[in-house]
Amino acid sequence: MSFTEAAQDMRDELVRLRHSLHTTPEIGLSLPRTQEKVLAALDGLPLEVTLGTALSSVTAVLRGGRPGPAVLLRGDMDALPVAERTDLPYASHIEGRMHACGHDLHTAMLAGAAHLLSARREELAGDVIFMFQPGEEGCEGARYMIDEGVLDAAGDPPVAAYGMHVVSSVLPPGLFASRPGPIMAAADVFSVKVKGRGGHGSTPHLSRDPIQAGCEMVTAMQTMVTRTFDVFDPVVVTVGSFHGGSTDNVIPGEAQFEATVRTFSVANRTLVKRRLVEVVEAIAAAHDLKVEASFGMGYPVTVNDPAEAAFAGATADGLFGPGRFIVSPRPVMGSEDFSYVLERVPGAFVFLGACPADRDPETAPYNHSPEAVFDDSVLPDGAALYASLAHERLAAADAGLGG
Repeated sequence: MSFTEAAQDMRDELVRLRHSLHTTPEIGLSLPRTQEKVLAALDGLPLEVTLGTALSSVTAVLRGGRPGPAVLLRGDMDALPVAERTDLPYASHIEGRMHACGHDLHTAMLAGAAHLLSARREELAGDVIFMFQPGEEGCEGARYMIDEGVLDAAGDPPVAAYGMHVVSSVLPPGLFASRPGPIMAAADVFSVKVKGRGGHGSTPHLSRDPIQAGCEMVTAMQTMVTRTFDVFDPVVVTVGSFHGGSTDNVIPGEAQFEATVRTFSVANRTLVKRRLVEVVEAIAAAHDLKVEASFGMGYPVTVNDPAEAAFAGATADGLFGPGRFIVSPRPVMGSEDFSYVLERVPGAFVFLGACPADRDPETAPYNHSPEAVFDDSVLPDGAALYASLAHERLAAADAGLGG
């Protein structure tokens, strides 16, 4: 029986697990109920299971029937602080929390892959590491798991690593997409506090207005980006928070704003950090103000190994037939902490369309929306691709084609 056929036979179990996870979403690094459900889903399989200490992760190693290297498969498990508005029968039971990014599907698909590969364990020329990860949504869960030894769980570091992510729009259901090189951006935070001198709104010349200067900084930052960086190595700076003052006729003593900064190369990530600070400091000096500017470094660029990205596409084509995998024409401005894994292990990150068939992928609510809906129909195909990537990559290494 092929992986696709076996995964379809598991469809009901995958859906039940996904719905159970969806009703009880947990956020951050501590996901005790989620961890318990994952362990129950893996119960009875020939796996070596290790639990995290700094976070409620699950690392499971499947030893192949023949010696060989290891391949890592990752699925993230955490939800978001979003109040669900989907009216689904299995909608979140926890107020203010929702699996709005589809991590419940990732978890169910990875558990399915563990079952599929366990059934064919004797065929495997090596080992498979299943990385069930908390804290992807801004908590650096992948970095914590690396620190706790997930990359060494099978003994030697894996020769390849694969991650998958569903999207509730953009791609039609069942379509896989990836690309060589950068596939998701680095995401950093630029924080600025403008310090002036407060006073009466009727006499601004007697004050030092931090709001006016802060607004000038915001617009100057955008101009700096377009005049400094090549559009084919894009940089995005978006101010998402600006606070200053308490009423209309009082000039406050200070104002502050924060921006998200997205880049796709190490060179631009370094340069934009310097140039943003230079811009706000120069404007502050021009207005006789002081400024405090700082950078919070977030997730690095998610970079697919070109050979592994091509392998992922060929594996999808072989599994589902031509037309089910496309090469993405451009990277995505979102960020991913699977980037920490891909900094150390060659691998690929793959997107899977999960937009319901009765919705238009171009207009359906996207990931992180309280109205985002992900189609259960993609669960078997995601599990099958996870399993096939590990199975075929180990076979390739055994044949001397890699690893």
